[in-house]
Amino acid sequence: MNLRLSSLLLCLALLLSACGGGVPAGAASPAPVPREEVPLPSPPPETAVPQEPPEPTLATLAVCGDAMSHMPITNDAWNGERYDYARIMAAARPYVEAADYAVVNLETTLSGGPPYSGYPAFNSPDDMAAGLKSLGFDLCLTANNHSLDRGFSGLSRTLDVLDQTGLAHVGTSRTQEEYERGVSVADVGGISVAFLGYTYGTNGIPLPKKHPYAVNIFNTDYLTTLSKPDWDRLAGDLDAAKAMEPDLITVMIHWGQEYKTQQNRYQEEMADFLFEHGADIVLGGHSHVPQPMETRTLSDGRRGFVCYSLGNLISSQTKPNTGTTAVLTLTLTRDNETGEAQVLDYAYAPMYMLHRAAGASPRFELVDIRAALDSAETGDTLRRKLNEALETCHTVFGTEAEMNG
Repeated sequence: MNLRLSSLLLCLALLLSACGGGVPAGAASPAPVPREEVPLPSPPPETAVPQEPPEPTLATLAVCGDAMSHMPITNDAWNGERYDYARIMAAARPYVEAADYAVVNLETTLSGGPPYSGYPAFNSPDDMAAGLKSLGFDLCLTANNHSLDRGFSGLSRTLDVLDQTGLAHVGTSRTQEEYERGVSVADVGGISVAFLGYTYGTNGIPLPKKHPYAVNIFNTDYLTTLSKPDWDRLAGDLDAAKAMEPDLITVMIHWGQEYKTQQNRYQEEMADFLFEHGADIVLGGHSHVPQPMETRTLSDGRRGFVCYSLGNLISSQTKPNTGTTAVLTLTLTRDNETGEAQVLDYAYAPMYMLHRAAGASPRFELVDIRAALDSAETGDTLRRKLNEALETCHTVFGTEAEMNG
């Protein structure tokens, strides 16, 4: 009995000890065992998300040739209420309106009238400016050999009318201050383009003594041999344009020999100089017939563009090729990472100024050559003329750049 009781008591003591009763009351607790700190794992480094380069800016600049109003054109434009020049030039509208900006050579004065006059001393109705504006043009070159046909007063009034119509202008000035501003800078679809304008001369008419700034003439011998460019003045003007920090610089220039479908050495040397001193685009006129266009890789790596002449946008001239022209569209681009801008591409839409017989109404009409050739309503006689004009465009401008060709 005693042995069995002792065994039971021993088991009970062991059981109580296992249930936590092993530390006597009042006894000191054993010191805690220090826990080893385990460092938390570092977060993985953030992976840089590659940034997409900004999209380049693209814009379009439409260019047309000489806008002239010989008296047959002026008379035909009259519709009983006003002179509707837009009707005569309507074929150019889709190309001009589609562009972000459009420029043209205004080769006449708007000196007030009637009476009005054509060659040799042009004075056209104010509706000429309204017609150009309604087609979508934004800027006119006013420096050409007819700028002083009606003297300084005619030149001044021309610029007043353009201002009232909302057309910018470059190449002639009413005041010394206007001359010193010189450059016209335009926002062309988000690309800033500076425009400068010049002419070789003024048909033997001297600059007014009181207003020597009236016309930007690039020849120092503009009353005689027309062969001595003022290189210092041109370089200075281009430096002033560059100081304005536009994306591109365009020079609109009246030059070359009339009725020649090929540029001369003088034009080539002038274009070379303009490019060398900062011009990106050179747009010529005066020949009244088409002359070549091309892009160039310049010595500093820039891409330049020159069109020596587009011929006449509107006129009643009848010499060979004076009715053949085109609407030129330049595609401009700016790299928004580097800030560099250039002419990316160009294309032209061939046009033909149709002359109907005297007495016909309407008598004059600019024709979109491709559209007319695609039309079953175009007669054989007109079709032959259009094919001849198209062949001239292909020979002079090239075939690859023809729009929709």
